[in-house]
Order: sequence, then C-alpha cells, then structure tokens
Amino acid sequence: MVRLSLVASLFAAVASAVTVEQIGNKKGTTRLPGAYIFEFEDDSDHTDFYSKTSADGKTRMEFDYKLFKGASIQFNDHERAEDLASKVLELPAVKGMWPVKVYGIPEPRIDWQGTPGQEYATMKKRSAYETVKDVFSPHVMTQVDKLREEGYTGKGVKVAVIDSGIDYKHSALGGCFGDGCLVTFGTDLVGDDYTGYNEANPDDDPMDCQGHGTHVAGIIAAQENSMDFTGAAPGVTLGAYRVFGCTGEAGNDILIAAFNKAYEDGADIISASIGGPSGWSEEAWAVTVSRIVEQGVPCTLAAGNSGDVGMFYASTAASGKSVTAVASFDNAETVSILNVSHYTVNNATTRYEFGSQAGTPDAWTGVKLPLWAPSYDTNVTDGGCDEYPANTPNLSGYIVLIRRGTCTFVEKATHAADAGAKYIMVYNDEAGIIPYDVSPVENIKAAAMVTPEQGKKWINLLKAGSKVVVEMSDGSDGKVTVEQVPNDLTGGALSTFTSWGPTWEMDSKPQFGAPGGGILSTYPRSLGSYAVLSGTSMATPLMAGIFALISEVRGTLEPELIESLLSASSNPQLFHDGFSYSEFLAPVPQQGAGLVQAHDAAHATILLCPSSLSFNDTDNFVESRNFTLKNTGKTDVEFEISHVPAGTAYTLVEDSIYPDSFPNEFASEGATIRFSESKVTISAGKSVTIEVLPTPPTGLQAERLPVWSGYVAINGTDGSSLSIPYLGLTGSLHGSTVLGSADAWVSQSTDEKLLPVAENTTFTLPKAGTVQDQEDINSTSTTFPTLVWFLALGSSNVHADVVPVKSNLTTGNYNVPSNGSVGQVADFPLMWSSMGQNSVSWAGELADGSYAPAGMYKIVYRALRIFGDEKKTSDWDKSESLTFGITYAK
Repeated sequence: MVRLSLVASLFAAVASAVTVEQIGNKKGTTRLPGAYIFEFEDDSDHTDFYSKTSADGKTRMEFDYKLFKGASIQFNDHERAEDLASKVLELPAVKGMWPVKVYGIPEPRIDWQGTPGQEYATMKKRSAYETVKDVFSPHVMTQVDKLREEGYTGKGVKVAVIDSGIDYKHSALGGCFGDGCLVTFGTDLVGDDYTGYNEANPDDDPMDCQGHGTHVAGIIAAQENSMDFTGAAPGVTLGAYRVFGCTGEAGNDILIAAFNKAYEDGADIISASIGGPSGWSEEAWAVTVSRIVEQGVPCTLAAGNSGDVGMFYASTAASGKSVTAVASFDNAETVSILNVSHYTVNNATTRYEFGSQAGTPDAWTGVKLPLWAPSYDTNVTDGGCDEYPANTPNLSGYIVLIRRGTCTFVEKATHAADAGAKYIMVYNDEAGIIPYDVSPVENIKAAAMVTPEQGKKWINLLKAGSKVVVEMSDGSDGKVTVEQVPNDLTGGALSTFTSWGPTWEMDSKPQFGAPGGGILSTYPRSLGSYAVLSGTSMATPLMAGIFALISEVRGTLEPELIESLLSASSNPQLFHDGFSYSEFLAPVPQQGAGLVQAHDAAHATILLCPSSLSFNDTDNFVESRNFTLKNTGKTDVEFEISHVPAGTAYTLVEDSIYPDSFPNEFASEGATIRFSESKVTISAGKSVTIEVLPTPPTGLQAERLPVWSGYVAINGTDGSSLSIPYLGLTGSLHGSTVLGSADAWVSQSTDEKLLPVAENTTFTLPKAGTVQDQEDINSTSTTFPTLVWFLALGSSNVHADVVPVKSNLTTGNYNVPSNGSVGQVADFPLMWSSMGQNSVSWAGELADGSYAPAGMYKIVYRALRIFGDEKKTSDWDKSESLTFGITYAK
C-alpha cells in the first residue's frame, strides 16, 4: 500500500476485437427486440398512452414510483416497433424513451465451491487471542477490522441487494425471512423461470436458486459460521430484490423497478453487482440510479470484469452520475478451501493432517497409497513434462507427486499414465491451490493439488528414503481446512479483470476499489453453502458494508460525503500487469482513488471534496477546478499540497483508430499541476477552497487519445495524508473516428466467427412477415444475412439504412426516399452504444414495419461521434457493407 506522502521518493528512484452490445443474441448487453421503456411527465394523463400501446403491444412493467413513472411496452410487431415507439414518444404525456436492454447474470470466477448438501466445518480455527479480532484478509486490507474491533457492525442500517435473491435459510444468513430476521425485506420481481426474454412472474419470496446474490449477501452481513468469517457489517439488515431467474438475464426495466422498489421500501444503501458495457450516463438504468443517489441513498455498483478490453469500458449503471463505481483489488492472501486428509511416515501410527483440493476426475474414495515422485528437485520447472525413464516402476500402486510448472496438467498426467499411474498429486509452484482437469487422460482416476509447502515436505521425506503413505479424503466428511497464504504475486494490486473508465464524457470512473479477487463467502445450501469467487461483484458488496460502517460511525448516510471521505483516504496502488509491478501509480481510470481505508474515512476530521477532478479532453479542456478542505477538528492544521502523476495510458493502438487492449501502452509524460496555494493553514471549524490548474503533458501522440491522471496529495501537520484523483485527455474525442469506413460487413447467421461473405452473395429469406424475432431466426434452418459492424469508440446514436444498388433481382419499385434508403433496419437507431463488435441477423424487416423488396443492397451505417451534434452531417461517421442480395421464399 502506497501512501502519497511517501510516493515522491519512490518516483525519484525510479487493436482489440471486443464483443460488446449484441442485438438478437445473448452475448454482452442484449437489446430486446420490439421493447421500449417510456417515462411519463409528472401528473400527466396516461389514457392516450395506454390506448395507443394496448392495441399494438402489451405492458411488461408499470413504474408508479416517486422517482420514475412510466411503463415498458413489448410491441407485438417487432418490425414496426421503432415506428410505433416514436409515435408514442410524441404524446404529451411521454417525456422519455429508451430501448429495453438485457444484462447477463454476473459470472465471477469460481475458485472453490462446496458440495451440495454437505455441512462444512473448518479444522483450522483462529487462535484464542484472535477470537474477537477480525483477521479476515479483505477486512484487514480495507481497515474494516479496525472498525469492527471498535464495536461497529452497521447496526440499524438497511442494505438492499439487487441480485439473484438470497438463500435466507442459510444459517450464516439468519435462517429466515421477514421481521426479526437478517434478511428483513425485499421481493422477487421475476420468478424462477424468468430469462430476461419471457414474461416475469413476481412473487413475495426472494429465495436464490442461482448463487450470485447469496455470495454477495454474505460479504456484506454473514453471521458467525463454521467457516470462521463474518460479513463486513453483520449488524445491518438486508433486503433481497431478486431480478434474475434460476438462469438467464435481466431486463433494465426490471432493474429500474427493483431500484425504485428498494428506495421506496426505505433502503439506506442499495448495492448491485450487475452491469454491462456502456460508458454513458444517459442510459435508462443509469439515470434511475443517479436519481436515487440524489435523494440521499448511496448506491454501490460493480465497475465490471472486462479489464482485458482496456480504456473507456465503464459499465452501466455504474457509469451514472454520482453512482459509486467499485473496482477490484486482488486479495492479499490466497484463500483455498481444502479437504482434510492424512498421511503416515514409515508405517508409524502417527497420522499427519494435510489439505488438498480435488481436481477432475476426483475418485479418491478409499484411496490409501504410497507416494512416488519423478524428481526430488523442489525447484524443478518442468516436473513430469518428459516421458518417464524405462526403469520406472509400475506406478499403478502409487500416488504420483509432481511439481507444477511449464507444461500442461494433461501432459503431466499423460506421462504418468503411460507409466501405469492412476492417481496424481500436483504440488503448486506458487502460493495457494487451484483446481485442474485431466479427464481427457485415460486411466487417470483421480487428481488433486497441495500447497508448495506440503509438496516440499513430502519430497524431502522421499529423498531421505522414507515411505509416505497417503490416505485421501473425498470430502464427504465435510472436514475442510481454510488455507490463507500471502499472495506474493498480485496481493493488493488491481485485479487485471477490473474494468477501466472513464466514461465517454470524461467522468471519472471507477471511484475507488476493494478486494474482489479470491473472496470466501456464503453460497446457496443447494450449491454447497460456501464458495470462493472472484470479480468486481465481490468488491461491490464489501463497499456497501463499508458505507454502512461509516454511516454508523458518523451518523449520516449522505452519499457525497461518504464517497468523498473514502476517496480522500484511499491508498493509490502501483500499476501491476498481472506479472509484476511498475514504478508508477496505476491510472485513475483503472483504480479511481485507490484501495479504500474504512477506518481512516470513518474517523476523518479533515473533509476533502469533491471525490475526483476531471479536466476533460483538449476540445473541452477545463482550465481550473476547485476542491475544498474543511477542518472539523479542534486544532489548527497546516497543509502542504502537491501532486503525484499516475501512468499516462494511450487509448488507441499507434497509427490506428482502434482501442488498445490491456495492458495499454504507457507514456512517461504527465501533467504539471499548479495550485492557488501550495501551503495553507486551516483553523478549527474553518474551510479553504483551493484552485487546481493543470498544464497537460507535452510530447504525447494526441491522435491516440492518451489519458493523463494522478493525485493531488494533501499532507497535514496532524498526520493526515489525503488525496484526490484527477484526470484529463490530450486529444479530441469529438475528432476521433467512432466507426471506420470499412468496419461494416455481412456474414452468415450460421457462421459463429462472423466472417464476411463474398460480394454479391444472395440470401433466400422466409416469406416476409413470417419471421418475428431472433428466436424465430434461431429456430429455422434458413441462413440469414448477419449484419456486422464494429465501433472503434462509443457512440450515443447509431443508424443503419438499407440502400438499394442496381440489380436484376428487383421485383418492384423501391420508392427510394431522398437519402437513397428504402428504410432503416428494424430496432435501429441504437442509443448509448459502447465500443466493439455488434451484430444482428436480418430477415429483411425495416424499422417502419415494412420489408425491403427482393434486390441487391448495402447497409449504410452512421454513428454519431462523441460530443457530436446530431444535426451536423460532419459529426457522423459512415461505413457501408459490401453488396448482398435478398429474395423471399414463395
């Protein structure tokens, strides 16, 4: 952890194919064909709205909330939906319209999961002097342990969890639902069978059948349990708002309803580990969450798990104004849950305990065999990677002990099996244990892994000539050990999977972060009761718990204040590419203010706000910003103000319009920052406003959109060490291409790789009007044209016009309008799109409900540039597909 007061000495010493919004399939963020959200004017008469929509569609959701009144409508005729929706928008009672989008259920990495129906009891308890002290590593990293030691638990705070529900019958989550329970309030908005694409069947029971929400809930508020941990704020009461079925996705209309319901049910904090790429604050769900925050309810949302994509991949609704977007840091300790087994040495009666994690296959029941190792070198980097010598004994009566490294697990297992082995045990070459799969190798019945320390102990015994007999457990007895060893590789670093900001309008995202990599928490009883998962999904509920603790300490839930307190006291971390640290701080678009320090924030007497400063891009450069320091203590404090630059990251690949992928290329140049005052004394009870005047770095390749950032460091004579993150961009977002001239093509609906078809390829489509939606397309054997386009950067508005070219397939008059198009592809325009590849299979339908006549066409895409004016032709990028033909079956 790097305090900015110490960073100066440290510094003295020292084009990605992105699949983003998809239309018509279930990858990324999906737009639901023919469905729209409409917001009403306050206190307006909605009679005309329902009379117009009832004839052409059905109501998915009604929103009768204080902060959002309206409805989502599923139009029956998807091909005419855009035209119908546009006409509804013209009604006096309607003030806004958005398409319904569907967000996938979060898929965190599963590092360990219990066995269904098994009761677990850890064999490795805290020592007696640790019975009160919180030693759970995510809590220690964020100073939650210090607040818990002071007696703070979040008592009296109501935290709503928007997710897959909560297994409230779990003993660590209270065992019941309702008054007097831990999970006190909430509801199921969807039902078990909801997938995001079908009708929701709400009920009053928010029981989790998927898993994600139960893990999230435990991170916030798990009670004492057999696995020897608790949630960050076990004194809170939880609300469970279920927005996912047992499988599938969730519409943003459901999410809007859930957030508003939680708000009106009196939630003090709302947390959701859900999202999808956007980067726009104007998207419907983001707008909703922002309104709730403005009413005084903090909302913590996951920044996203797409760190490999690179810059400008902020997730919605975390991208909303005033919404707290949470980044992930890797756990300082690697957590492994191991089955307890035993071994003996030289046939002695003493049985030694050890822990192992089963791999695949895992037929360890009743296995009691001696160990044999192909090498006694505990530093060998290629253990088991070569064929075993001819004089190797038949290994069918042994468990073969192999060090991890170099070649694949399957290769190791293959060489062992060739020598007769049926059982293999790998000892890791780094901290912790991971599962692995060698099921493709015939004759291997079971595999497992142990820690480096255990493996070395066994190797040394074997090397000394001892006989080591291992008696394996298959885990059916429920006896496990929790191994927590220092994560020397990435502990405390930004998780490489954590998504980067900023937003397309240069708002700073994320705000800050918490541990999300390798987190032990509760899991539904039917899925094993406990699990170790990794994702920003895990960092976000920890942050919600921290908000609850701080609110108990300070007696306020004011979102701006708590966010500013956490931002000011966070510890910025050095950049880590997954292999090693760099000698510069990770950019603000990756870590925000840094790793939060809850105790420092809760007890701060020096208030620093706002939580971040953005100076925008060169076109919209803000020459100065202000921050305010307020001394709420009892003595005068003198402050020294300076700044520390972070890494300047290039957004685009050199000589390209396309985004670079993680780890982006960095420049050594940083901004120069001047302050209206570099030293200031603030009397008790007084405040001072400081002006920040940046000079952007020179020598950068502006066309690559370098984002420069860093931290204003404020160090006081009272020992306070505060900081505020800043960022800016050299170059023009408006002047950058969002859609390349050759970045549109036509593929076949049967081609998973979406490769371009040859020029003039003709598709025979079903009779016009017989295909209603993507589900119909997927259910037929017909090959449809798939329209593909790639956005180099995000666009708030994308059009796709169907333009005829000369053809002998013409069967009638085109009635071509003045712009040369026969119409726009159904379900266009697209609003608030992120960057990356997009596709839709097309049955010939147009946005007005008609069908393009048989003929030869190009699809002409137009994408509005960032900060663009829709009325200016020059603000739109254009790309044309190749020529292709369509005919219709008789």
